[in-house]
Amino acid sequence: MTTHATTSTGTHEPDAVASARTPQPYTNPYLAGIGLGLVLLAAFVIMGRGLGASGAFSTLVSVGVATAAPQHAAGNAFYGAYLATEGNPLKDWLLFEVIGVFAGGFLSGVLAGRIKRTTEKGPRISVRGRLTFAFLGGGMMGFGAKLARGCTSGQALTGGALLNVGSWAFMMCVFAGAYALAYVMRRQWQ
Repeated sequence: MTTHATTSTGTHEPDAVASARTPQPYTNPYLAGIGLGLVLLAAFVIMGRGLGASGAFSTLVSVGVATAAPQHAAGNAFYGAYLATEGNPLKDWLLFEVIGVFAGGFLSGVLAGRIKRTTEKGPRISVRGRLTFAFLGGGMMGFGAKLARGCTSGQALTGGALLNVGSWAFMMCVFAGAYALAYVMRRQWQ
């Protein structure tokens, strides 16, 4: 179905702007938090374990190392822990969870009319600088997730729901670090 706009001359022309979906507003964060809590509860009830993502990436790395250098992977305790599962390690629950997160995020973006090729950034930073900061921040989060023995979903959400003291300390440090760095990074967005 093509939409048409009426011009000042009274003729109808295809209107590319009218055919594009208007982005829907973001979900209320409190409702999203309740939804996330229900998903966490469902994961415990259905799968018998909570949420997490960094374990999925560790499994992928371990399988990759085992494929390229099997003797090294077999002699390494870190890789061995991910490869010692019954059957194929690529059938791990966390891998399917992460695939579902990507698929669900994409579907949500399509339904909300928010899929477009752009880089969100402030006026004082280039696209290259923004992507560099995003890559460095993601790398630091991944490194921190291995040091903390879990990412924000596994360590904070799942561990926090289980009232683990270390998980609560982790989240306090995450928020403190984010607020401290936000002051420095804020000028990039203004």
